Amino acid sequence: MALLTPCTAGATPDVFRRQPRQARHDGFTLVELAVVVAVIALLLGSLLVPLTTQVEQRNVAHTDVQLEEIREALLGFAMVNGRLPRPANSITDGSERALCATAQDCTGYLPWVALGVRKTDAWGKMFRYSVSPDFANAIFNLSTTLANAKTVQTRDSGGALVSLATNLPAVVLSYGANNFGTSDDGTAIANSSATNIDEQNNDSQFNTCTTSPVTPPCSTFIGRQVATNTSAAGGDFDDRLVWVSANLLFNRMVTAGKLP
Repeated sequence: MALLTPCTAGATPDVFRRQPRQARHDGFTLVELAVVVAVIALLLGSLLVPLTTQVEQRNVAHTDVQLEEIREALLGFAMVNGRLPRPANSITDGSERALCATAQDCTGYLPWVALGVRKTDAWGKMFRYSVSPDFANAIFNLSTTLANAKTVQTRDSGGALVSLATNLPAVVLSYGANNFGTSDDGTAIANSSATNIDEQNNDSQFNTCTTSPVTPPCSTFIGRQVATNTSAAGGDFDDRLVWVSANLLFNRMVTAGKLP
């Protein structure tokens, strides 16, 4: 009978020998990478949309503040000079132009140098300005006739145009983020919408000063809430307007001792 041979010291029996380890994964598979990329894209998308909205809200708020400053500057100019300023000489010359005999002559770019304000809104577009010749060409008083008054309309709950403010000596416009306007280097921004009829009206009144759809020219403007819905009454809209009323102008002048 064969004898069992003792195990050599330090040797490991075959039955206890370690099995070869399986190869380890040193990286992600393509499927895992695709999942990671998809998750990152979703996270970025959820962050960028609110950020874009916040930027746009900031631009709207900033432009509204500018428009209020412009209104105060117009009132201050009147208290010093006894009249409202005329439009700027050109897109590069912010001093006021010479006498403007007609409503069309008295409609153009805001005279930013004469008023000491910025010439562009938060979107880099030039402010537009329309003033009654009766209040811009000579010193006015409480009996001055507002023969070329401005009117601002809005849309009621049913979508119809109604008057928001009437008998206005002056109106100032920002074209907003989309459609129309002119950058400070003279580049005209095209209209990319076919449904924004209220914005088209404002552009025709401030820019070409045509008589359609209203008469007389340069007289009727539209101001309403921002709308992105193209099927809304008046179409999509983001113009921003302020105006100077005759009552406010007279009250400031009286308070400052400039009238009667």
